[in-house]
Amino acid sequence: MRGEEARPQPPAGSAIWKGHDPGDGAIYTRSCVFDGATSAVTAGVPLPGQTFWSATPPAAAGPDPAQLAQQAVDKMLLKGPDIVTPDAAGRWTVGVPVWMHAGKSPATYGPTSASATAGAVTVTATARVSSIRWQMGDGSTVTCTGAGTPYRKAYGKRASPDCGHTYAQTSASKPGKKYTVTATATWAIEWSGGGQSGELTEIRESQVEVSVGELQALG
Repeated sequence: MRGEEARPQPPAGSAIWKGHDPGDGAIYTRSCVFDGATSAVTAGVPLPGQTFWSATPPAAAGPDPAQLAQQAVDKMLLKGPDIVTPDAAGRWTVGVPVWMHAGKSPATYGPTSASATAGAVTVTATARVSSIRWQMGDGSTVTCTGAGTPYRKAYGKRASPDCGHTYAQTSASKPGKKYTVTATATWAIEWSGGGQSGELTEIRESQVEVSVGELQALG
């Protein structure tokens, strides 16, 4: 909302002056910006609450720090998790614990920062993933507060200490004989600038197709 001097000024004696004389301050028009809506005003007919008298020009509204914070977030180009599969083919086995793991980079896990400036106001935002929700494709969902631990062959068949799942059925009955695994990251964002601070949340997701088969017996 801002105030602009009305052109032309109302004639002397108009109730809009509220007892003041022309030249003693001025009449200003209050204008608003609406998202997704328009306001129709009959030309030459001031609407109640749309005009006001002021002895001095109203101070111009400065940039909105919250809007600048969102602009800073948009600059980051945040992505969904970088899903790391057991091998290039994405194969898992029924009954064998899966170690879910997301690679860490500024765009896929954070932390990452960006700034936006308007006039004399600069807002800086910093984003990092606070949790990842894994939908395993078999109806199971696992929420992990970290990126998960990378699997190593030395771990054998032990379960992941922080982000794991064990499939009970193969993916043979699924389209393409694969499960669709969806990893949804919640980005927690803190921003400050222009004398204000706040928090924002962004959601990003990634998917990967994995094949889950039976453990092959030897001999």
